[in-house]
Amino acid sequence: MSFKPKFTITSKINKGLVEIERVRGFLDAIKLKDEWFTDIQKEALILETHYSTHIEGTELNLEQARNIIEGKYIKGIRLDDRKELLNYKEAMNFISGYLGKENYVTEAFIQRLHKILVKGVRGNQASPGNYRKVQNYVVNSLTRQVIYTPPLPSKVSDLMREFIDWVNKAEDISPILVAGISQFQFVHIHPFLDGNGRTARLLSTLILYKTGYDFKRLFTISEYYDKNRPAYYQAIQSVRNNNMDMTLWLSYFVEGLRSQMKEIKEKGEQLIKQEVASQKTTQKTTQKTTQKTTQKILVLIKENSEITRKELAKRIGNITEDGVKYHLTRLIKLGKIKRVGPDKGGHWEIRSKGY
Repeated sequence: MSFKPKFTITSKINKGLVEIERVRGFLDAIKLKDEWFTDIQKEALILETHYSTHIEGTELNLEQARNIIEGKYIKGIRLDDRKELLNYKEAMNFISGYLGKENYVTEAFIQRLHKILVKGVRGNQASPGNYRKVQNYVVNSLTRQVIYTPPLPSKVSDLMREFIDWVNKAEDISPILVAGISQFQFVHIHPFLDGNGRTARLLSTLILYKTGYDFKRLFTISEYYDKNRPAYYQAIQSVRNNNMDMTLWLSYFVEGLRSQMKEIKEKGEQLIKQEVASQKTTQKTTQKTTQKTTQKILVLIKENSEITRKELAKRIGNITEDGVKYHLTRLIKLGKIKRVGPDKGGHWEIRSKGY
């Protein structure tokens, strides 16, 4: 029996996909400084690492997470929280390193990813990289009530094989929907004792990256979930409440990504405005500087028609001989001055319309 997800592409889902595609095109088209992309990518990594681990119970605030990721020592925090955060960052880097190596997702990759995520935390009892051999449960963190009982451990290997086979063959579905379906199906199978949510979100991110939807790695898929955790859990549970129909979950997933894309586009547009304003200011400054230098050259030539480039550079200051040559050539083209005779032994004439 193979995995066949059930869902309907509603008008809301379709509209969200269209808007996401527009931002994708916007990001591919805009020309901004590399430093901007680098800064936002670093920020996105910090946010994704913090929010994804925070969903799973770490007690760090965003500022603490930022400092830890930047290599600073923070007092008064749980060692497990620090380790989980750094593990997630390492897992994100692992995903980046995996890109280009394979055109498909493998179980071995997922097991390696899980091993990175849970190594050395929570008493090292999550059996890093190994599918569970015992029954586990999804429990409400507040009420402690069991809200979902995953498949029997004996079924995990077959379910994962069928699921991964589908991921690698899903070519007729939007990669965004493949990422969303994969995130749900992974947490539904719950193949590991712990760390399933984090692994699912990273797998979803990997699928987006590998299919050309990395959005220059400026987004954080977990921030949207953590800011309204009840809505996140309800969206996941909606699939089980609707006879495994993923429509409501995919609507939620697409909306989360769309909201991220909207923020990125707004940041990009704001930076474009700032860059244009900066360029205009630079142009005005350059024009003023050029005018001042030109005026000085004309005054010096009027005082001494035999003045050399070297003497001009010395008299003007803060300019090279090549710089002087550029301005002289420009003045000649504008018809403001004329060179009479050779470079050595000749002289300059200021033309009547030039001064």
